[in-house]
Amino acid sequence: MRLSTIPAGLLLLAACGGGGSGGGAPPPAPLPPQQGITPVTEIQGDGAVSPLEGQTVTIRALVTGDFQENDADDLSNLGGFYVQDIPDGNLATSEGIFVFDGNTPATDVSVGNTVEVQGTVNEYFGETQINATSVRVAGSGTILPFPLRLPAQATIANSDGDIIANLEHLEGMLVTLPQELTVSEVRNLERFGSLTLSQDGRLYQFTNGNTPDVAAYTAHKTSIAARSIVLDDGRRSSNPADPRYLGVRAGDTITSLTGNLRYSRGSGGDGAEAWRLMPTATPAIASENPRPAAPAIDGAVRVASFNVLNFFSTIDTGQNSCGPQGNQACRGADSSEEQNRQLAKIVAALALIDADIVGLIELENNASASLRMIVDALNARIGGGDYSFVDTGVIHDDVIKTGFIYKTSTIDLAGDFATLDHSVDSRFNDARNRPALAQSFATTDTGAMVTVVVNHLKSKGSSCESDGDPNTGDGQGNCNQTRTSAAAAIADWIATDPTGSNDPDVLIIGDLNAYLQEGPLKALKNAGMTNLLDASIDAYSFVFDAQAGALDHALASASLVPQVVAAMEWHINADEPALLDYNLEHGRDPALFDPDSPYRASDHDPVIVGLDLVN
Repeated sequence: MRLSTIPAGLLLLAACGGGGSGGGAPPPAPLPPQQGITPVTEIQGDGAVSPLEGQTVTIRALVTGDFQENDADDLSNLGGFYVQDIPDGNLATSEGIFVFDGNTPATDVSVGNTVEVQGTVNEYFGETQINATSVRVAGSGTILPFPLRLPAQATIANSDGDIIANLEHLEGMLVTLPQELTVSEVRNLERFGSLTLSQDGRLYQFTNGNTPDVAAYTAHKTSIAARSIVLDDGRRSSNPADPRYLGVRAGDTITSLTGNLRYSRGSGGDGAEAWRLMPTATPAIASENPRPAAPAIDGAVRVASFNVLNFFSTIDTGQNSCGPQGNQACRGADSSEEQNRQLAKIVAALALIDADIVGLIELENNASASLRMIVDALNARIGGGDYSFVDTGVIHDDVIKTGFIYKTSTIDLAGDFATLDHSVDSRFNDARNRPALAQSFATTDTGAMVTVVVNHLKSKGSSCESDGDPNTGDGQGNCNQTRTSAAAAIADWIATDPTGSNDPDVLIIGDLNAYLQEGPLKALKNAGMTNLLDASIDAYSFVFDAQAGALDHALASASLVPQVVAAMEWHINADEPALLDYNLEHGRDPALFDPDSPYRASDHDPVIVGLDLVN
């Protein structure tokens, strides 16, 4: 830090910092502290917890971020303000700190004020703070933000065991990120008003483009942690009525971001522990990933796969009355209003997809009510009665199932449907995977046929260790062998022509819960299936933990490949915040919902394939 001559009561600061990321010239020797004043760097120390925690201190420093309650700025409310002090020459310690002065502060401060603060040192969800008992404005000055460049030079595990960037030496300081950052996740926009940003483009799942490997996956996690930071909204209230970054999609970019660096779980004690930037200037966001229009894809026959995010015809009022036995927890909409909103979104998307055949995933597993509701609403939207559904009845014993709808004007059913479960092949664990559903279809004009198999394999969300299938740490997550064995069983099953079509043209679609380079996809590839989305490692249909990846797939048999005209993911869901879906929880403003918009109809993007079928 460079210091100018300091007139009485005036502190004039230039770019300073605790060192580390950002580089710059080493700071000059610090000035001796004023009598009775504790330097901020002594309060911060060189560790995560202040060595002076619980002690009463007096500091004299410059306000760099005004986040007080009940002042003229109603967009930045954290219950206090950030200050920055003269550096001590120690690159391992921060010169910034947050001063908490409550809901009704006695002294209104502004950026540029030099303040004298007395209070108690406190750790609040990992952030070192001063709980102020008195605040006095004692002059004014200026400060330039410290340039923070990602990736961070080091990472550390937070208290949850997750790897994050180690920016402790900059805690509380005013920083600027002079780089283009990409929005990698918008999941927490509603709950915490935050976006996850990453350096060097958006983040992708390791096994979307890499062979599973323990050491390489560990390095991947470290790399993305060093590249990532959270842009917060500068509020301590959760679920804000007017979200600050509404309209932002994953894939958009931000440049020259400036604010105070905070370590927090988000609003209060919820959320993940992470470094969050509280903006002191309005971020400049560029729409690099605009919403896609209706899908334009060639081919006389259009086939789609669509995970509809637990569409249930039964309202979830907390009862255990769903599933084939009527004893399982219901999912999806919690009221008729939510159900109407969910159905409207799904139908808006299906009408624009305009597919001849659609495999639906995450339907309530009942006789026909869930499918019938979708078909009736879709037909009402497009006019007429073109769409029908394959009447499979209840499938096995899970609370959800897959299903088919199709256009009767262009498609005929060719024979009966077939299902694959444990009774057909012992490798297919139907206690974990939903049974595969196959149906052969024929075009009404030429009779050309294709058999479509829709799937929903076991998710990565819960463990299969009790089945002898642990998470090995190679990037494939929980239950990889369960999914891989099921995929091998599917490949062998379709070779037996389960629908009796006498036609080798097969299209496997659905939510395989596996990324491009994982075991299930390799098992299908080894069986001669071609992944139609395998041309690019940045293919994706889902975003989890700020990383995009392809969980939803379309794979063609060797005979069908020459008849495939095109395949695509329609990115209407994964890049959009959940704030826009059908739910009305957390006091959400109902006016944010657009029933005629397909965006955030689900959490998975649909996959669409165009075919020119031949006899």
